[in-house]
Amino acid sequence: QVQLVESGGGLVQAGGSLRLSCAASGRTFSSYDMGWFRQAPGKERESVAVISWSGSSTYYGDSVKGRFTISRDNAKNTLTLQMNSLKREDTAVYFCNAALSRYTYWGQGTQVTVSA
Repeated sequence: QVQLVESGGGLVQAGGSLRLSCAASGRTFSSYDMGWFRQAPGKERESVAVISWSGSSTYYGDSVKGRFTISRDNAKNTLTLQMNSLKREDTAVYFCNAALSRYTYWGQGTQVTVSA
């Protein structure tokens, strides 16, 4: 089992940057593909960025390409999302996700609010 705890959310002005972190428990962190998802009020949860277990492959949603960077440190059991050039439409609760085969785990989420 994997437990995930996000941090780093907050209030930022449009054009600014934030860095989200996800701390994972468990000795098998490096076996999991990891991702960041977000959910805005009244909208469905959407995939923001995903990184493979080794870190060799990444995927980004179209709306964040070129602005966000996902990375992981398997030695420290951490997942990071660097968010630059933030826009108001990036406002959402951001969730960390770990997935392996039929197993998937979620963190509790961290709020990101981008003001004008």
